[in-house]
Amino acid sequence: MKYLKEYVESKIIIKKSEFIGILVPIQKDEDIDNAISTAKKKYPKATHYVTAWVRGEQGQYASSNDDGEPTRTAGYPALEVLMHHNLTDVLIIIIRYFGGIKLGAGGLIRAYSSSAAETVKAATFYKKVMAEKYLITFPYNLIDTIEHLLADNVDYINKEYTDVVKYEIVFLKNDLTLLDDIMHQIEIEKLPAEELHIEVK
Repeated sequence: MKYLKEYVESKIIIKKSEFIGILVPIQKDEDIDNAISTAKKKYPKATHYVTAWVRGEQGQYASSNDDGEPTRTAGYPALEVLMHHNLTDVLIIIIRYFGGIKLGAGGLIRAYSSSAAETVKAATFYKKVMAEKYLITFPYNLIDTIEHLLADNVDYINKEYTDVVKYEIVFLKNDLTLLDDIMHQIEIEKLPAEELHIEVK
């Protein structure tokens, strides 16, 4: 599953109707209510505030609301976009300012799907990954060698420089063989695993 990194908005106009899509990361029910309330204050007097959300580690909880649009022409198409992209812990609000031209059921489904898809396209997402964490201790003369060996294969959690150098690191692919050539010159200690947030498209 993918998680939304931060709040994002996008806007499209279809036959003079303005559709403003807002994606918000959520953790609990109150987050949903608060986000909808904030959107209504930011965009008052809109014709509709359509919503859809997905929650849970497997995206097992989901709901949508057409907010006065014909049944399943607004909230559900937006929800389908969220599910198609394997998103969870996310709320989408699509605000519509009616432009005077009726779109019909098929037109509404396409409009709300398009608004949701454009908003998702504008957002940044991450995955949660449990990764092994290690503390490596070594003398100063090995700094360049170690940083060269580790390169982009680790995330640095902490670096400490005292009488020796200590790096707290997470191996992104759990590949300790990177340090095989210098194992006899360093100390390595396994720490409790850590949840990492890896950015994804």
